[in-house]
Amino acid sequence: MYKKTLFILVIAIVISVILISINENQFDEANWKNDPLTRYTMAKDIVENELLIGESKSDVLLRLGEAKTSNLEGKDHLIYPLGKAPSFFESKDESLIIIFDNDTVSKVIHSKEN
Repeated sequence: MYKKTLFILVIAIVISVILISINENQFDEANWKNDPLTRYTMAKDIVENELLIGESKSDVLLRLGEAKTSNLEGKDHLIYPLGKAPSFFESKDESLIIIFDNDTVSKVIHSKEN
């Protein structure tokens, strides 16, 4: 009985890892612009590989398209909605927040909202 339970647990973990890795893609400008519902799959690549750091605001707008209107005050920024990633649990709306200093990208944040 113990071996059977352990086997099922290992299989569940392997399936989970495979599903997670399938849902992560490298950034592709055409897919980003043409299929907004799959943007969440590219967000990790953009953040971890710092693909936008150092780019000008106009370059970001050319690569990613128009951003969502934001009422946040403070730093100059753009917000791109990523949608909801598939999840076994209740998923949250995700956004990519790009912060600028002197018209240059200084930080990119992958935000998960309630």
